Amino acid sequence: MTIEVIGAGFGRTGTLSLKFALETLGFDKCYHMMEVPLNPSHSKLWSSVAKGQGVDWAQLFAGYKASVDWPSSNFWREQSQAYPQAQIILSLRDADKWYESVMNTIWRASEHARLDAENRKDEEALARSAMVYEVIWNGVFDGRMDDKAHVIECYEKHNQAVIDNVPADNLLVYRPGDGWEPLCEFLQCPVPDKEYPRVNSTDDFNRRWGK
Repeated sequence: MTIEVIGAGFGRTGTLSLKFALETLGFDKCYHMMEVPLNPSHSKLWSSVAKGQGVDWAQLFAGYKASVDWPSSNFWREQSQAYPQAQIILSLRDADKWYESVMNTIWRASEHARLDAENRKDEEALARSAMVYEVIWNGVFDGRMDDKAHVIECYEKHNQAVIDNVPADNLLVYRPGDGWEPLCEFLQCPVPDKEYPRVNSTDDFNRRWGK
């Protein structure tokens, strides 16, 4: 098994819906942040990647055909080198709405999870929390999440780097609401006879986390 689709879009750009959509199309399983707690050793692996220490991608992605969301989206270049035949999808949404969504969901949840792990002295949860900060909040945004202009600048710089560096015929720029057709055309898959998944809105996320 090998990675056939690489998701380069940051979290809160419809990545969980995209995960389920790709799995419906046969790219099963698709790696997403929700897979990290199911693979406790992966937190340290992603931290190693963030430090530039490299990783055995075949080991990390054993059993997966696609990757989306953080933490893997930060390392789309490394994945494309490891899997040169993979197609790349850049999921996007309006920058202001994206920032608002991040701050009201995963950033808040990360802060809560970090404090909870520290209070419980849960080594596995502490390693996962440390990875999230190392790879995302500090690694991408310099720990400046309250600085909206800076965070959006980092977001837009990442997206433009993908667009500028991936050949157009190997890249799909995909936005929530685009539905099955552009995705299926890009991946050369038949359009499923079911609605495109629409999950993990801000309300969905906060109900799940009890916020």
